[in-house]
Amino acid sequence: MTATETALAAGPVAPRPAHRDANVLRWLAAYTASLIGDSVYFVALAWSAQKVAGPAEVGLVMAAGAFPRALLMLGGGVAADRFGVRRIVLGSDAVRCVLILAVAAGVAVTAPAVWILVALALAFGAVDALFVPAVGALPPRITTPDQLARVTGMRTLSMRVSQISGPPLGGLAMGLGGAPAAFAVAGALFALSLPLLLTVRLRPLNVPDVGDAADVRSDPPAPAGAWQDLLGGLHYLRRHPLIGPLIAVIAISELGLTGTLNVGMILLNGERGWGPSGYGWIISGFGAGATAGAVLLTVAGRLPRAGLTLAGTLLVGCVGAAAIALVPALPLAVALAAAVGLAMGVCGTLANALVQTAADPAYLGRVTSVVMLTSVGLAPMSYPVVGAAIGVWGSAPVFVGCGVFGSVGVVVALTCGTVRRSELPDIKN
Repeated sequence: MTATETALAAGPVAPRPAHRDANVLRWLAAYTASLIGDSVYFVALAWSAQKVAGPAEVGLVMAAGAFPRALLMLGGGVAADRFGVRRIVLGSDAVRCVLILAVAAGVAVTAPAVWILVALALAFGAVDALFVPAVGALPPRITTPDQLARVTGMRTLSMRVSQISGPPLGGLAMGLGGAPAAFAVAGALFALSLPLLLTVRLRPLNVPDVGDAADVRSDPPAPAGAWQDLLGGLHYLRRHPLIGPLIAVIAISELGLTGTLNVGMILLNGERGWGPSGYGWIISGFGAGATAGAVLLTVAGRLPRAGLTLAGTLLVGCVGAAAIALVPALPLAVALAAAVGLAMGVCGTLANALVQTAADPAYLGRVTSVVMLTSVGLAPMSYPVVGAAIGVWGSAPVFVGCGVFGSVGVVVALTCGTVRRSELPDIKN
């Protein structure tokens, strides 16, 4: 923790559940504003590209931000650990605000050129590579370890709110004032998050009690270069008896299920002739289930036998994802999608809470960056593979195969004793 963060962390965290803690709620409001700003930005970017470019250029614009995000994500984790998460989060939101408002002013006086949109996407992706690990490392600094599952559930709820409200807000802004208005709304939301973040109080972090992981704790690292910090973080993950296997479970499940539930679901919907409304119902079912899972963790705060529960919910998610391609009727597919969303919502929340409670504070940013890289870096690599495989064999075999692949994560979780026996801290209030 930096000297600035130590000074700002003065005063104990209120001894109350996270969902009643004003400090956590201020952070959640700031995070939600930032996420909605993200959603509005993507709507503005996509529609701006569609108006001035052909399909190939639109794809280029929309994909441009993913490359720096994936390439620089691990470096973002190093920056969070070296310079402090508050500084990185505030700086990232400020830069995004300035970028978006500058583009809003530019497109207000001239049509948005493709090169401007590509440059914006690249810059936005690079800033995201700093923002994502830092904001992911914030929860342990604003609440106590026994409340981390609750805060992770609240964070998931925030993501769902942004996914529901952001695109309509962006579309409304585009309809009323075009691209300048939509970009301006996104910039205003990023600006709104800044004063809220400034009021968030950070707490000092102690090295967590992780049992078998005691041998991987370390004294505060000596000053070193960024490259040494990165290698040190990767070495820490490789030696850690719980975090390393947990990240392997997360990566396997992401590779097995993300492409299936995104690209595969579109192609399955086309095969069955359910139409756009059918696809919408399936996605809504998944979102409703994931939201219910987040609510469950937010209210309960803790589930016993966390490692076994993680493995069980992952198995339910894999079986449900495979079965979606085998049912003949849309209502059954929607019900299965809701079950998969619920299971994966609980599984993902537990995995992230376990990682954050077990991580040495000195490595939390780098640990978070590796976890997030599995989602924004590895998982999209499965998209073309899933699409090509469905083109050759059809949806049902590919969905079943991806479900089986994801189930390897269940095997890893059950055969690794530290994962199977892992528990979240007892709730103290």
